[in-house]
Amino acid sequence: MVGGCTVLGAAAQMLIKRGLLHLPPAPGGGAGVEAWLGFLLGVVTNLPLFLGLSCYGLSTGLLVLALRYGELSVLYPIIALTYVWVSILSVVLLGETTNPFKIAGLIVIVAGVAVLGRTDRKAKG
Repeated sequence: MVGGCTVLGAAAQMLIKRGLLHLPPAPGGGAGVEAWLGFLLGVVTNLPLFLGLSCYGLSTGLLVLALRYGELSVLYPIIALTYVWVSILSVVLLGETTNPFKIAGLIVIVAGVAVLGRTDRKAKG
């Protein structure tokens, strides 16, 4: 379940980013009510933004269910895998760049999650 949370969290980030790219800039402080209403209408009718927020909601629901049956100290760090998925998807889908330091950081995150998972299995076995 927590693995699903990480995938949904990464999807949420991608969808929100996509939605924000299509959102017009917010009106300035001196803008009239009509400008603000137009902006707010753009926010609530932005499908990628809505879907991204929905993915966050589903992710949270899955996390609640997972935490009911598992240990917080083991399950919650797995959420860090969301950073790994977002980094990969950002390069693949958004054309962002990476460097050796980012890659090293992602490797450390994956290794840390693997160690936590392995420690949990040995403690129960």
